[in-house]
Amino acid sequence: MAKQKLGFIGVGNMGGPMSAHLLKAGHEVLAYDNNEAALARALAQGAKRMASIKQMADEVETILLCLPTPAIVEAVALGAGGLLEGSKVKTVVELSTIGPRTAAAVAAGLAKRKIEYVDSPISGGVTGAVKATLAVMVSCPRGMFDALEPVLKNFGKTFYLGDKPGQAQTMKLANNILSAAAVVMTSEAVVMGVKAGLNPKVMIDVINSGSGRNTATEDKFPRCVLPRTFDVGFKAALAYKDVRLCVDEAEQLGAPMVVGSAVREMLAITLASIGKDADYSEVVKVCEAWAGVEVRG
Repeated sequence: MAKQKLGFIGVGNMGGPMSAHLLKAGHEVLAYDNNEAALARALAQGAKRMASIKQMADEVETILLCLPTPAIVEAVALGAGGLLEGSKVKTVVELSTIGPRTAAAVAAGLAKRKIEYVDSPISGGVTGAVKATLAVMVSCPRGMFDALEPVLKNFGKTFYLGDKPGQAQTMKLANNILSAAAVVMTSEAVVMGVKAGLNPKVMIDVINSGSGRNTATEDKFPRCVLPRTFDVGFKAALAYKDVRLCVDEAEQLGAPMVVGSAVREMLAITLASIGKDADYSEVVKVCEAWAGVEVRG
């Protein structure tokens, strides 16, 4: 694989390990993040600091984004001092979860300057980012996918969803609402069992040996809930954002999202009860408070 000069905006919990994989593969990585601690970690791994988004867009042709919200992505791509003002950038690879409508809007905005947009959200969490086992969903013209796949495979397994911006985002939203539903329903089910006198660790072991196993029972509960560390590494606010985007998109399409709406409400209640910095796994605390029990392994 030919080595490339790549820009990477957003080198935090997910972007940091991903940019490190690019460096290990021999690529030159130019990094930007407004979080100095995150940027310092990337620089320690060999990345080169960029003073601004525009500086990066003036120096590199391909730039990857790994950012938390649709509004931030729009500002970085299309706002003042953003990628749109760069003189060299030709391709923007969107690794964030921003929903299909924002993806289409960003793609259209960049197209005005003949900058290609690649819709490429990722799934697998911080563990997947560190281990390079992410699911990398991609929608863009097929030729562009073929050209970029050697870079994207540094993050995990690639999946081609189609040629239109937003198709990969729709796939990501479907994935994430299933993940969130697993957290919410596992919280409710385990709290019910504890209220009835069952041992939560035994419950998790039984579920993982039966048909109810899911990503929450296999990872999040044993690792973060039973030991009461609540450190999945993904904020409930981001999970709420993803689920809200999914429910809104389903409504726009005229597709049912009855259970998804309930998952969205549980995440909203978690944020209202625990606070805006709540960890994803702290959904269980809402159920515990209502039931008057504690899940502890």
